[in-house]
Amino acid sequence: MTTQSIAHSNSKLWLAALKPPMYSVAVIPIWVGTAVAFAENNTFNGAIFSTFLISAILIVAWLNLSNDVFDSETGIDQNKAHSLVNLTGNKPLIFWLANLFLAVGILGVVAIAWWQQDLTVIGLILLCCAMGYTYQGPPFRLGYQGLGEIICFFTFGPLGVSAAYYSQTQSWSIANIAASAIVGIVTSLILFCSHFHQLEDDLAAGKKSPIVRLGTAKASQLLPWLGGSIYPLTVLFVALHIFPVWTLLTFASLPFALKLFRHVGENHDRPEKVSNCKFIAVALHFWSGLLLGLGFVLANI
Repeated sequence: MTTQSIAHSNSKLWLAALKPPMYSVAVIPIWVGTAVAFAENNTFNGAIFSTFLISAILIVAWLNLSNDVFDSETGIDQNKAHSLVNLTGNKPLIFWLANLFLAVGILGVVAIAWWQQDLTVIGLILLCCAMGYTYQGPPFRLGYQGLGEIICFFTFGPLGVSAAYYSQTQSWSIANIAASAIVGIVTSLILFCSHFHQLEDDLAAGKKSPIVRLGTAKASQLLPWLGGSIYPLTVLFVALHIFPVWTLLTFASLPFALKLFRHVGENHDRPEKVSNCKFIAVALHFWSGLLLGLGFVLANI
């Protein structure tokens, strides 16, 4: 192997380890919560939005890095070449870097609470962080009991979106809770899809992920029901006048959903082919969330 090909291979590993597409899970809850606030209250505070967005990205970076550290302790990542711990060979460095990201992210949320003279937002985000820690962190490691998707739903859905909404309005909203459910479902879908190619490693480490519990075939059959649910839910919320009709723009993300369901259905038991399905799920998450928020914004223009 040439020096150039080795460098290219290493750069691909680092890119996979840093997971830049995954940071949409930080962006979309802030965007949707802020968009609902704008639609309902005609209010938008750019400083709060920007601070919250940066803080959310830093907190998700903490989650990603700390999960690499915690997974390295169980041995589940021993075959994962793009683990940051495996790439650097320096677990303490990754651990303290993760904590630095968390501290700076929390400082941003503290700043929002200070501006508002209201501790509600920081309370919601601290609860998000606590739930995020229980996913892989000892002694909880609830992700190993197959509870990761439930944690993901509440952290990035009702809690995350509601925190963004409250940061703009200092109030609560039925429409925001409904929108947060959709964001939570499609965020959990990313985690659900990330397990298909890791079945053997999960089994070896005793991780009872939904894919381990169901098997890849049944899980692939369940996937369209889980992912597809965001579309009839959007129609229902529009029919109940909870969502504006513009939110039906979310249906423009349907091609990504169909691509995901078809790809997993055809390759669920072939790890080398199904491993990229989480990135299709990320695309579905991004576009469905972007269009949902855009629907709220357009309704107020």
